[in-house]
Amino acid sequence: MKQIYPFAAIVGQQQLKQALLLCAVDPSIGGVLIRGDKGSAKSTAARGLAAILPPIRRVPGCAFNCDPASPLPECSCCQGEQAVAEDAAVPFVNLPLGASEDRVLGSLDFEQALKQARQAFKPGLLANAHRGLLYIDEVNLLADHLVDVLLDVAAMGVNTVQREGLSISHPARITLLGTMNQEEGELRPQLLDRFGLMVDVSAPRDAAIRSEVVRRRLAFEADPQAFAARWQAEGSALQEQIRQAQAMLASVTVSEHLFDFISQLCCEFEVASLRADIVLHKAARALAALDARVQVSAEDIRTAAMLVLPHRRRRKPFEQSGLDQDKLDELTQQAQNPPPPASPADDTAATEQQPGEQQDTSADDEQDQQSPADSGSEQVFAARAPQDIGTIRLASHRSDSEASGRRSTVLNARRGHSVRAVPNAQPQALALDATLRHAIQRNPAEFAVTRADLHDKVRTAKQGNLIVLVVDASGSMAAQQRMEQVKGTVLSLLQDAYQRRDQIAVIAFRGRQAELVLPPTRQVEQAEQALHALPTGGRTPLPHALQLAATTLGRQGAQGLSPLLVVLSDGRANVALGEDHADPWQQSLQLAGELADAAIPALVLDTEQAYVKLGRARELAQAMRAEYLPCEQLSSEQLTITIQARLG
Repeated sequence: MKQIYPFAAIVGQQQLKQALLLCAVDPSIGGVLIRGDKGSAKSTAARGLAAILPPIRRVPGCAFNCDPASPLPECSCCQGEQAVAEDAAVPFVNLPLGASEDRVLGSLDFEQALKQARQAFKPGLLANAHRGLLYIDEVNLLADHLVDVLLDVAAMGVNTVQREGLSISHPARITLLGTMNQEEGELRPQLLDRFGLMVDVSAPRDAAIRSEVVRRRLAFEADPQAFAARWQAEGSALQEQIRQAQAMLASVTVSEHLFDFISQLCCEFEVASLRADIVLHKAARALAALDARVQVSAEDIRTAAMLVLPHRRRRKPFEQSGLDQDKLDELTQQAQNPPPPASPADDTAATEQQPGEQQDTSADDEQDQQSPADSGSEQVFAARAPQDIGTIRLASHRSDSEASGRRSTVLNARRGHSVRAVPNAQPQALALDATLRHAIQRNPAEFAVTRADLHDKVRTAKQGNLIVLVVDASGSMAAQQRMEQVKGTVLSLLQDAYQRRDQIAVIAFRGRQAELVLPPTRQVEQAEQALHALPTGGRTPLPHALQLAATTLGRQGAQGLSPLLVVLSDGRANVALGEDHADPWQQSLQLAGELADAAIPALVLDTEQAYVKLGRARELAQAMRAEYLPCEQLSSEQLTITIQARLG
């Protein structure tokens, strides 16, 4: 058996180790999501936790990890007369990113089907992880159909299988441990909320700490057994601390004013999920139990809030994650020193002062409204505020079966989630379970598989979009308005891009060339950095922009993303490709025709605002065989709805 790096030997990362210990004390917290850079001990800490958990009681050989006090009726191992429970290590199950749904949920037991010609259930990874830890490395890259499975199990604590003639339910109370690197994409908010705690980790910046990390790691690789023996005492002490905390957890209490403090924190930091209040309460009690105390303190709640609230807090676009430390300290100080109950006289005095207080507030508001509109500071390319408008619907040249994006489902896909099996004498992807079941039902007495029994898998898949915004940033009266529209649009599109697996790219053209200012991404922070200081002014190299757009779409097309090209321009072009004597407008029309020949779905949004209009944007749309829409009064919200309508 491969030796695991000792949990006690991890250098630093105190918040991470604390979060894992809390889930060990109270598994109902829901688990820990560990976010951070590569090589910051995320996986090492998660794997090391299992080794210090107190053992559980189970019957050897039980595939469901049944509690001996209430075994599953379908479990033949625990229902046997000779079933004897014994201490066993807490299950630690690794969920691979490429696991099939059958492997996770459970499936037909082929061995019994072949030998005994009867249907039986073979437990999956969720059954193996019952009463233990389910570890998912790079959880943000987990397939969507597996995420849906985890959401159901995390909500109910029960895994229900209804497929291929099987119908069974079994307990699946699991503690989720997930690691992820934000550079590779975000996590679906529904699954994010299911992680009770979240920790951001990074490599230490102190040279002494880093050198100690290297020393211990090299010592472990040189002799894992000796290194583990050296840290066995500390590991045993942690295990005993967890065991004692589990035993006294039920006796830990929270005073009434701290109950109110928990709800106040969730309201002050604009946390929408009520699960935050519950998990914050559980985490604070676990902290007190780890410290061998029966009374939760305000400091316990403050510490727990740093783990519970950041990933549930409602953030404004481009706002960084985390909590306001000063605000949290102030609220904690107030909770540590609650004000005495107000007397009737105090209530009367407060009532008499209320009109004056309201008048002062109104005066402050009036003063704010009279402040100069332009204070000298400039916010570059601020996003337009959303407006309540009607939906703009655009006609699509595609059939329903060709609709792009995760907004539609594609049947008979080569890859994806298997939804059913159909008879097929020449299957492309053999549905083995359905084939065996058909053979058993056809002739139970003499089991034999013939070509008539063969079934083919029907898969469904959802496809992401690549939305490329080509924006005219040249010097014109509408440049600032276009930039505001683009930034607001990127904001809105990125809010659900990680759910739909869409990617957004922005090409800006000005001066002598076009630039890919935002490579295809789903990262809000990366988009903010790229767009914040995007300059305007200069000439209009429209041919350069169309050429760069074709290159970007071609490069990303191999990744299976459905493209959508959105051009915001008045169609004017005065910088040619190659030699200066070439006609930039004719080059633009030629490149637009090439995009049309490549069947690139496109929108051309006309930003021309001159009194005498040349109509170049409309000609460009015709050459591109694209949708055309003038956008003289188009806000960022309207632009977003326009793009989403084109995506279906």
